[in-house]
Amino acid sequence: MKKNIKVLQVIPRLGYGGAETGCYDLAHFLPEQNAKSFIITSGGELLRFIDKKKVKVFKLPVQSKNPILILFNSIIIFFIILIYNIDIVHARSRAPAWSCLFATRLAFRKFVTTFHGTYNFTNKLKKFYNSIMVRSNLVIAGSNFIFSHINENYGNFFLEKKRKLLVIFRGINTGYFNPKKISPIKLDKFSKQYNIDRNKFIILLPGRLTNWKGQKIFIESIKIISEKNNIPPFEAIILGSDQGRKVYKKQLIDLVLQHRLNKVIKFIEHCQEMPVAYAISNLVCSCSTSPEAFGRVSVEAQSMEIPIIASDIGGSKETIIRDKTGYLFKNNDPQDLANLIENVMLQNYNLLKSLGIEGRKNVLKKFDVDKMCQSTFTEYKKLIELSQ
Repeated sequence: MKKNIKVLQVIPRLGYGGAETGCYDLAHFLPEQNAKSFIITSGGELLRFIDKKKVKVFKLPVQSKNPILILFNSIIIFFIILIYNIDIVHARSRAPAWSCLFATRLAFRKFVTTFHGTYNFTNKLKKFYNSIMVRSNLVIAGSNFIFSHINENYGNFFLEKKRKLLVIFRGINTGYFNPKKISPIKLDKFSKQYNIDRNKFIILLPGRLTNWKGQKIFIESIKIISEKNNIPPFEAIILGSDQGRKVYKKQLIDLVLQHRLNKVIKFIEHCQEMPVAYAISNLVCSCSTSPEAFGRVSVEAQSMEIPIIASDIGGSKETIIRDKTGYLFKNNDPQDLANLIENVMLQNYNLLKSLGIEGRKNVLKKFDVDKMCQSTFTEYKKLIELSQ
């Protein structure tokens, strides 16, 4: 087998999302395996953290769905493949995947895709567009939920033996999301910056501000809890950027004011160090009303040894061991969510501590980033061996 495999990952932007951090982590893992690592992206916040000595980055408008730009990108990617003698091209989104398909076919190189979401469709044209993610030599599903979704909707693509579908659970950096590495100084600074009263029970809802992330469900559940008399003093934090969804954010603020919860719920736009936000919390919620492909918040909270309550749909059902590492509430049901939050708030310290410890054990066993990277690299090597 070839000694130094050369892998090119292509992703629209390198932001802080699950697909982006997975790309970033794998890019830095590859050089440790004596492989060459390349990334094509249009930009993003994570770019400034890339180790340029280990990873070569090309900037192209691969975020665009414009057919002309897709064709332009495919030509440039083709020449990058030839110039740098790339062995494997790994696409992590649909628009760039079309460019990668054309380029790899022309260059006779192996093509890999990761199915990061359900990519819903309402017509045949949209389904055809989505199908690019299963036209590769290797299709990686980030969870069993996504695996089932692919089989159900695109199973006919795998009738050909030249295509392979498998699950590689997404992973997180458990060294970064480690409660033992959070200094008291950082906790104090964060608390003062956002006027958080750490003597109160802190409930955190992280995630970008968009309707399907369930912020309205969360607010309704907080209203229910605030009307009870048997609970300790608490604060709720909605942490996430509106990413231009100004109308939706205004709806959330108006809902908080309508329920007279402005002294209970606070909004935080962004936190550069998410482990600090988790560490400041006593409970984390994930209220998505549509299935999460993986459920990164649930895994990060467990890694930080913080109790998690998540919707009983999608990837969270796989990442949380019910009643042992966290809890699942009935999707889209603020009353059920409120009941579980209340239950956690009234639990004794030792039980919650035990829940957190079991959560971290669960993540270390199944969802550590090194496991994800090693499994992906092993599949790369298998692809190269098949072509020789």
